[in-house]
Amino acid sequence: MTDRTGIFAGDDPFRIAQDWLAEAEPAEPNDPNAIALATVDAAGLPNVRMVLLKEIETAGPLGGAFVFYTNYTSAKGQEIEASGKAAFVMHWKSLRRQIRVRGLTSREEGPLADAYYASRSLKSRLGAWASAQSQPLDSRGTLMAEVAKVTLREGPMPRRPPFWGGIRIVPLEIEFWADGAFRLHDRFRWSRTTPGAAWEIVRLNP
Repeated sequence: MTDRTGIFAGDDPFRIAQDWLAEAEPAEPNDPNAIALATVDAAGLPNVRMVLLKEIETAGPLGGAFVFYTNYTSAKGQEIEASGKAAFVMHWKSLRRQIRVRGLTSREEGPLADAYYASRSLKSRLGAWASAQSQPLDSRGTLMAEVAKVTLREGPMPRRPPFWGGIRIVPLEIEFWADGAFRLHDRFRWSRTTPGAAWEIVRLNP
């Protein structure tokens, strides 16, 4: 694409995404790595919620991926497990840019998940054990009582729960969007039919 210059330049969409995130980090007031994650339930009804993106991988057998962490028994975890697909949008008001991703999912349950879990605060690690995420809760007191029980059981070095880990999204489509004057925005879509295939890059109308 001869007109894909400036912030859109480059042959690796994952590196472009990394560059945009790095540029947003000093400018965005809170959680520049926040994404609105979309999944679909068994009835086909969409679900969306905010989560924190923890890794943009540029290497790997499938050429790159986006990674976040969650409780696998949560609503999003179960919906992803059932469909094997997810989508998200990352939007930065400070930069007037966004990235949209759609792709296939797999679990990250190895050393990367262990390392990220160990990097969290102790209270967050214990909270991962205590919370039956997305399930009904009768009171906050019940939750805090469960945290106390887990603290006694797991101690100061809790292991990563077997029901908690990473989700890797390998994109089939990535769209980069930047605000333009008079709503004549710039949009470029990278798409491919299967993970690891060559990307097709097209400019889209605003």
